[in-house]
Amino acid sequence: MYTVIAILILVTCILLTLIVLVQSSKGGGLASNFAGSNQFMGVRKTADFLEKSTWTLAMALLFFSLISIFVIPRGGGVQTNDPELQELYQELPDTQPVQDFAPPPAEEEGTEQ
Repeated sequence: MYTVIAILILVTCILLTLIVLVQSSKGGGLASNFAGSNQFMGVRKTADFLEKSTWTLAMALLFFSLISIFVIPRGGGVQTNDPELQELYQELPDTQPVQDFAPPPAEEEGTEQ
């Protein structure tokens, strides 16, 4: 499931990038190329389509990102079907962090030893 969500996020990002690059903030871009009156989609309809596409893809990206939080695999143990590896993992000793560890003092520059 994580792979599917990651691919959907990637495809959404690529499409969103392409749609934004096609637009122009000053009314140019792809919409200015359709100035002919007998075009299938006029200038205004093209600009509306690009704007709606941008908002839709942005919302989809947000949705997929929020969904990915719940499907990201966590590192909470051995995730293997190999019984030998699982057995070895169970035999490993539990290690505890070192308490009261003080790093060695830093050497000052310019002092000779």
